Amino acid sequence: MKKIVASGKTIEDAVQNGLTELQVSADRVNVTVLEKPSKGLFGLIGARAAKVELVLVPVVEQVKTPSVTAAAAKDPLLETERFITEVARTMGLDITIARNDSKDGLTLALSGSGDLGMLIGRRGQTLDALQYLVNIVANRYSNSHLRIVLDAEDFRERRRKTLEDLSDRLAGHVIRTRKEVVLEPMSPHERKIIHSQLQNHAKVKTFSKGDEPNRRVVITLK
Repeated sequence: MKKIVASGKTIEDAVQNGLTELQVSADRVNVTVLEKPSKGLFGLIGARAAKVELVLVPVVEQVKTPSVTAAAAKDPLLETERFITEVARTMGLDITIARNDSKDGLTLALSGSGDLGMLIGRRGQTLDALQYLVNIVANRYSNSHLRIVLDAEDFRERRRKTLEDLSDRLAGHVIRTRKEVVLEPMSPHERKIIHSQLQNHAKVKTFSKGDEPNRRVVITLK
């Protein structure tokens, strides 16, 4: 079974670099995150790239029977769920997947035995990387664009509440000190939560600065 180790500034970059090297699509590999990216001291010293292992899944392992393959290929969600299940299995996890409609799109909620924190990662970085791959797989098999949100152990809701509480606390800090606050780099989805929480605030405003993946939210006085 062919496997490679790829690196990049972010987990998504590392995975994409590996896919390019193997010249395959995301549904043909199992991905294991080996190292998460670190900016190091002062953003320079000791900086570490993200590192992932991609294991190529042979075509013979994907094809159970011709009838099953034909049916599954017509349903992008079945293919997506199969991909998630295989990734989880390589991490030693046995999961179940529930489909839930949400305002952000279709949510695939993961549950099961074992440490699902492995799928979530620090502040959801691993979950975000897996969600990126999941959307590639889903749209490969779909005739129309699909937007899939991947969740595990209600992490998305817990993270949303954490960011909303953080927004309110930092807004108070800005008012007291009269100095703007620059948050750590966040994903577009998490930045949106900050902006939405403070968009009607009487005394502070927010905006984003920087380039992806280091784009940050700034909270400042109006």
